[in-house]
Amino acid sequence: MNKPLLAALSALAIAGLGATPAVAAPQAKTAKAVTVDFAGTVSLSNCSGSVIRFPNSVDSDPALVLTNGHCLETGFPDPGEVITGQSSSRSFGLLNSAGSKVATLRANQVVYSTMTDTDVTIYRTTTTYAAIKSSYGISPLTMQDTHPTAGTGIKVVSGYWKRIYSCNVDGFVYRLKEGDWTWKDSVRYTSACNTIGGTSGSPVIDTSTGKVVAVNNTGNEDGERCTENNPCEVDANGNVTVRQGINYAEETYNIPACFTTGNKLNLSASGCTLPKP
Repeated sequence: MNKPLLAALSALAIAGLGATPAVAAPQAKTAKAVTVDFAGTVSLSNCSGSVIRFPNSVDSDPALVLTNGHCLETGFPDPGEVITGQSSSRSFGLLNSAGSKVATLRANQVVYSTMTDTDVTIYRTTTTYAAIKSSYGISPLTMQDTHPTAGTGIKVVSGYWKRIYSCNVDGFVYRLKEGDWTWKDSVRYTSACNTIGGTSGSPVIDTSTGKVVAVNNTGNEDGERCTENNPCEVDANGNVTVRQGINYAEETYNIPACFTTGNKLNLSASGCTLPKP
């Protein structure tokens, strides 16, 4: 998992060396790229994140912050554990387009958090999208509600490091296993996105739409097989592949269906497939 480690600073200098190239991605259709910068991203004490909205969110809704399940301030959720409605006072540094902190946002609730099937935490803040826009001129990032496509150009935007990684979606992993946790249909990057500790929770943004298609969460650091910080790929037949130096994200397209009017979580909503408590 891409949380900060003692070696994170040195990893900045050596990230990507010795990486095993993944299978080449299919050629994506040429699309006009949108500008992707730091606006709407946030820095956490140990991770990265972003202020996100869903296609049906409105400006008066409480603003939500997306990061990883393993970035939860109370510790990693256990396999099979789903946390909803947990009180939180966590703070987030809101960044502008240049990566400068312009405000501190504060949570009042962990709306949803899990490391089962996916690796996601969604916080509700004490303010609204409209208030953030009015005070700081910053809009939230919109979460795409359709499955990402192999070959798509993407950027991984880390508010923690104030660094943007550019690469493509190399493909999708049937099961990604790391230690005790297993994630489904994970995004595998091409090798240019050599993310490091502290990039966990970064939004993965489609460069043709500007929408969030995944949340960055892990990479195989040492070439080990299925251990912490060394996830392995498992196909539908149980075959295991290890790709040292390759990094991954968890898709987010299935999240919007689980939120209704007012950005309220409804895990029983039609089309919602997120794990339930």
